[in-house]
Amino acid sequence: MDIRETLAALCGCDGPAGREGPVADLARSLLAPLVDEVYQDKFGNVIGVRRCGRENAPRVVLDAHLDEVGLVITGAKEGFLSFRAVGGIDPRMLPDREVTILSQPPRFGLVAVLPPHVQQAGEGDKSLPLSDLWIDAGLTQKEGEALVGTFAVPRGPFRTLLGERVSAKALDDRAGFGALLRTAELLQGTDLDVDLYFMGSCREEVNGSGALTGAFALAPHCFVAVDVTHARTPDGPKEGTFPAGEGTVIGIGPNITRWMSQRLIAKAEGHSIPWAPEVMTGHSGTNAWRVQTAREGIATAVVSLPLKYMHSPVETLDLTDLEATASLLAAFVQDLSAEGGTFLAD
Repeated sequence: MDIRETLAALCGCDGPAGREGPVADLARSLLAPLVDEVYQDKFGNVIGVRRCGRENAPRVVLDAHLDEVGLVITGAKEGFLSFRAVGGIDPRMLPDREVTILSQPPRFGLVAVLPPHVQQAGEGDKSLPLSDLWIDAGLTQKEGEALVGTFAVPRGPFRTLLGERVSAKALDDRAGFGALLRTAELLQGTDLDVDLYFMGSCREEVNGSGALTGAFALAPHCFVAVDVTHARTPDGPKEGTFPAGEGTVIGIGPNITRWMSQRLIAKAEGHSIPWAPEVMTGHSGTNAWRVQTAREGIATAVVSLPLKYMHSPVETLDLTDLEATASLLAAFVQDLSAEGGTFLAD
């Protein structure tokens, strides 16, 4: 697998929360050669199954969400489009930003920005709320009104930077799904003693309902949410951020099942996989938060890739961290039933 080409294809699909269709179709096609079966459930999650061949084998889910943050058009004024956020859009990065309006066919637009020549004193120092921003797509009022309810996403090309760094929109969490694909590739030809499910879940950016419903249906013995965390930048805090290119990140806290985090750490140490701990005292900000209380309770863990500029069209990742994450996940699931003892028993 050429991971750059794979990520470029995944990030090139427009799939805001609730409108993941194009990226879900691509995810299915990428998973198909690596698993025994791939399907899409009624909620829209993409699920690939790697069976071990043992009757009533424990079920393990590795999850990464397919959706991205976006916008939804709410009205029109003189042909300009008003909108609201779908997920955690930062309004600071929207003025002068190109967007794709997901109409049929898709349309190009841009978020209007008032030139500095006509701004009042001090206006250039302020961040505008979403309610004061408009998309200009060159539309008439009638054409604009017809687009109410249509979704849009900020545009951002996939770029290869120096070394192993790449930048694109939607690396949160297409990079996580890329790590799942790489995990499946690493496990080719390896015998497993668990049935392994790879889930590309939907709607994580709005409420995590895709992973919740998917996990409820699959009833796994354990569940690993593979997502992104904050990479370190000069202007960011040192606590709670992680240097890009120095390995994967393992969640530790009261909402993380202890045996899972301990096993992840042991496998990282045993396989010389670079890693760092992320203390999560409350909400992990991932699908693990809701899945832990699905059914009668599901053992959950979080593994994260450090990502700079989260929820922007220039999210930046080091591919060595993706490889470390995939290697850790592959090590975690191998011999899991044999080494895990009674915790995987029904």
